Amino acid sequence: MTTKLGDYLSIGQVADRSGVPHTALRFYEDRGLITSERSAGNQRRYPRTVLRRIAFIRAAQRVGLSLEQIGEALATLPRDHAPTKADWARLSRNWRDELDARIDALQRLRDQLTGCVGCGCLSLRTCGLHNVDDRLARFGPGAPLLKPAAEGGI
Repeated sequence: MTTKLGDYLSIGQVADRSGVPHTALRFYEDRGLITSERSAGNQRRYPRTVLRRIAFIRAAQRVGLSLEQIGEALATLPRDHAPTKADWARLSRNWRDELDARIDALQRLRDQLTGCVGCGCLSLRTCGLHNVDDRLARFGPGAPLLKPAAEGGI
């Protein structure tokens, strides 16, 4: 199969189309998340499939996954493969527990932010009810009422 020049994009075109800065694209490439070829003038040329990989990377970052986790997931796909809906479903199954824990932590934060969080400040009226004499200090540093149980929260 022959490839046409139109099948490849410059780094500027990829940046414009994906909304990701040139510097981030180079960083992603250095980390092995995306690949490019070099033109005769040594300029980066990306296959169009890179746009889907970048969308995948950005979506995974938005839900809080690290680039290391994203890289491990993308490593299970062929290098120039655009992740499909089925790929996303398969890969995201592995992240479900972690995402559920993050959602739980965010909901706890949302629901308790205006009241006592067990941080030890004892400055709010509700601290006297929820954290009498800073008894929650026994759960360790930080705000145990905001932490997930897996991290020592209550």
